[in-house]
Amino acid sequence: MRFSHREKKDLLYAGLLISLAFAILLSGGYRALLSLNSSFLVIFFIAFLTAGLGFLLHEMMHKYVAQSYGYLAEFQAYYRGLYLALAFSFFGFIFAAPGAVVIRSYSHISRERNGKISLAGPLTNLVLAVLFLIPLLLVSNAGLLGALFSYGLTINSLLAAFNMIPVMPFDGAKIKDWSVGVYAITVIAAVGLFVLGLVL
Repeated sequence: MRFSHREKKDLLYAGLLISLAFAILLSGGYRALLSLNSSFLVIFFIAFLTAGLGFLLHEMMHKYVAQSYGYLAEFQAYYRGLYLALAFSFFGFIFAAPGAVVIRSYSHISRERNGKISLAGPLTNLVLAVLFLIPLLLVSNAGLLGALFSYGLTINSLLAAFNMIPVMPFDGAKIKDWSVGVYAITVIAAVGLFVLGLVL
């Protein structure tokens, strides 16, 4: 894949800020400011491996599939959305609009191709969720590894489900426009994995 200098910077900042927002959320919101210690670095590391990488790989798969079709595709960070996500995390929730892959084409992009490009992101999060689920079933959900696998499953399945909202500009709107069947299967898988993450 080809990356511009600006795109590399946007990906780096977006990944770090999303990881920081989730680290603050997992630490208890605003209470994280009152109890900053070495354990926060561990939580940030877990947040990066689960939420940060989940977000980055989601966007990279959009870009990869778009470029495989010969389109120009570049991730552009939405810094206002990133700062809002960071602010919300102090109050115990996150609503993130960190940016998106902008696609340009000199020809019309068909519904099928647009749907497949959009599907690549949520599908990546579902694959990651399963990869976190497998070791979670083999080890206790207690301790550092248990927390890593549990958060990885929950966060990535939630990212997949959130992006399947069937209104623009979410991926779900373009996937549903292409194939209602694919949309339904993806939603069921995302919600099912999320619920599984809550009960494990």
